[in-house]
Amino acid sequence: MESLGAFLKNRRDRITPAEIGLRTYGTSRRVPGLRREELAQLAGVSAGYYTRLEQGLAESASEQVLDALARVLRLDEVESAHLHNLARQSGRSGLSEPPDETPHDRDRALLAALDQATPAVLLGRRGDILDWNRAGHALLGEGLAFDAPQDPDRRPSVPRAFFLDPLATDFYRNWSELAEIHVGYLRLTAGRYPTDARLAALLGEIMMGSDTFAGLWAAGEVRDCTTAAMHIQHPTAGALSVTYQVWLQPDSPDHRLEFYTPNDPGSADALRTLMP
Repeated sequence: MESLGAFLKNRRDRITPAEIGLRTYGTSRRVPGLRREELAQLAGVSAGYYTRLEQGLAESASEQVLDALARVLRLDEVESAHLHNLARQSGRSGLSEPPDETPHDRDRALLAALDQATPAVLLGRRGDILDWNRAGHALLGEGLAFDAPQDPDRRPSVPRAFFLDPLATDFYRNWSELAEIHVGYLRLTAGRYPTDARLAALLGEIMMGSDTFAGLWAAGEVRDCTTAAMHIQHPTAGALSVTYQVWLQPDSPDHRLEFYTPNDPGSADALRTLMP
């Protein structure tokens, strides 16, 4: 998991004085980006307060202070949301075991209605597949039991398979691009749920098993995961390209419905070959 101070320092190191028009008069600098006192001054807070904030010693930060820091650090909307998430959780400590996730009946009904028409899966907060339709199973889980998502102990984990299954880099032809999205979204999720013991265990497991994941995590990128292209080398259907789109669930904000649509006629034909 990540602390507010670690995220602030990571972003502070990325902003050079020249980028924001700060004159240094040729003096030597021991930090790659802004000094703490420079960021504090530009954000309109005292250097002492900002130092305590970065060191985890300040009890809280107001919305106005966080917005000012986000402005100086040039954070985008997703990064700003992550900053606020970390600040809200900064006083909490310890991990707790969350309850098993349960798909909403409306999500199950929608998946069943689509069935073989459009590949779709329902993902939980940690990227576990909570349910899928026949087309989604054929596209992403052909070698797995169709009923695996029904059992919390057997649910396929998309992040675990993506980074720890050696066949993943063959299945996803744009694996490197998707890896950055996966890591950025997992960081965003970790900021929302810093006490989730299962999420912490998952991150630790992948960190230990994948040098690529560890390197991307250390880079500190934060990304949302709403739409992107997936270029697949399917063991049955061959090469195909789809775009996934995420539908958020108001009644179950932790859950995401992902739909996969073909990017070209050849991919549409390939998807049809997967359906009985």
